[in-house]
Amino acid sequence: MFRGLSAFPLTPTSESGIDEQAFRTLVSRLAAAGVDSIGALGSTGGYAYLTREQRARVAALAVEAADSVPVMIGIGALRTSQVLAHAEDAQKAGASAVLLAPMTYQALTPDEVFGLYEDVTRNLSVPLCVYDNPGTTHVQFTDELHASIAQLPNVAAIKIPPVPDDPTAAKQRVEALRTLIPDTVTVGVSGDWTAATGLNAGCDVWYSVIGGLFPTTALALTRAAQTGDADQATTLSERLEPLWQLLRRYGSLRVMSAAAEDLGLADAPNLPRPLQELPPQGRSELADVMTSLNLAG
Repeated sequence: MFRGLSAFPLTPTSESGIDEQAFRTLVSRLAAAGVDSIGALGSTGGYAYLTREQRARVAALAVEAADSVPVMIGIGALRTSQVLAHAEDAQKAGASAVLLAPMTYQALTPDEVFGLYEDVTRNLSVPLCVYDNPGTTHVQFTDELHASIAQLPNVAAIKIPPVPDDPTAAKQRVEALRTLIPDTVTVGVSGDWTAATGLNAGCDVWYSVIGGLFPTTALALTRAAQTGDADQATTLSERLEPLWQLLRRYGSLRVMSAAAEDLGLADAPNLPRPLQELPPQGRSELADVMTSLNLAG
């Protein structure tokens, strides 16, 4: 399942709880669009703000709404015992894989990060994707740490941060990591504005924020790269630069929240406090971008 486009939907949330119907709709849209997998409870899915019970419910809803599309469930938490509990819930829900970012309050040493993955993979019956997201978790993975973790049972994929903008440097980055990990472990890119560069550099999968709301747009870029049409993938990404600018300026979660509202797919508010919606200027900019790029699905 760690190939192609993995789409990460919003989990519409207010202080009253999860909007289950809106979430079902978001996931079913992705399945109908033909995405290769669905990543529920990722950073865009707001997993860190939800209780265990809410996360278990979202996992079950995602698997149900996705029909036959594989679903990966985020299981990150501050304590290993909590991660293990979320992993158990994800597996009970029928998840095809789990996604684990090492969440922190106290800074983690490399040995502690490795120990987390060692404890979790020992108790898994589904594949695990390592979530390398230093901008959010403040955990810096070295390639040597990735190499050690990739040897653990059930580790099947690595979700890396944005690759360098330069295509040659991006290819060198991906190839350097591949020389250290088993052939059975795939490498996927995040940071949507570098997706085309990452896929063209040899990444197996795009873990996509915009794919969770605009799957048709994300699929076109992904399929171009998969068929070897690097120029087309790059052209499609460059066309989306106004959207990439908004993601970088305001944060992808806030932009996707506002976009879901504009499309009538989620009510306001749909972010857990203390997170707040886009400011009026950002909403206006987003509306213009969605219109100019014809972003509707």
